This record gives sequence, structure tokens and C-alpha cells, in this order.
Amino acid sequence: MPESRIDFSDIPESTDAELTRARRVGRPRTGQAKQLIAIRISPPLLADIRRRAAQRSMPYQTLIHEILEKAATGAA
Repeated sequence: MPESRIDFSDIPESTDAELTRARRVGRPRTGQAKQLIAIRISPPLLADIRRRAAQRSMPYQTLIHEILEKAATGAA
């Protein structure tokens, strides 16, 4: 449904106090943000990476970053 068809008339305006307490939602700004990219990975390889990441209790994107960083720096 397009936003133009939504009736917002029963939602009260936010007060100054509410706006003061409001906080940003999302990842904290650290000044060391990684760049978002898109890559294509075969489904079996991605499944393997996700499985390995789950075994290490880490996000699979973090594992991919570690693998790429080791490969780029020549670390074994």
C-alpha cells in the first residue's frame, strides 16, 4: 500500500520530551565502517561458510572478512 493511502490522523505528534529521548537506530558510528559490496558466491560455498561461521558462533560475513584478510595479507 502506498504511503499516500495510509491514514496517520490518529497518531499524535511526538512531544519535545519524546524527541529528546529518541536515539538513532542501527549500527554505532565507529569511524571504521566497512564498505558494503555485493559478490556472487555459489550456494554450496556459501552454505559451507555459513556452517563454519555457526560453528564459531560468528556472523558469516565476519568469517568471509577474516578469510579475505588472511588471503590478502598472505597469512596462513
